[in-house]
Amino acid sequence: MNLHITSVYAALLGLLFILLSFKVSKHRLAGHVSLGDGGNPELALAIRAHANFAEYVPLGLILLGLVEAQGGSVLATHALGGGLLLGRVLHAWGMAQPRAVSNARKIGIVFTWLVIVIASVLLLARLA
Repeated sequence: MNLHITSVYAALLGLLFILLSFKVSKHRLAGHVSLGDGGNPELALAIRAHANFAEYVPLGLILLGLVEAQGGSVLATHALGGGLLLGRVLHAWGMAQPRAVSNARKIGIVFTWLVIVIASVLLLARLA
């Protein structure tokens, strides 16, 4: 079984994960902080953006791969993968904004949740 579509989105999301990791490391090095956030609000935000990504993306990719493996249409699989990628990019960008809650962050999490809900429903419908 080849999960070509899922592989594309996993690779792109993997690169975004490294970008978020780099931002955390950059703030850690600049502030000489090994563990925690050292009271640095910029580091704390970078840590949360990275952690939020790590919390949502694995489940999103698992569901995407299962939809593709279960014979989901190419269009639906790309829509889910694109929605997950867009959601995570918007969320990460929104977390980098000076306001605590930006519209990009809100839209990003809604996209992420929609992908998880839609993929879950599609999978459950195939079982029925």
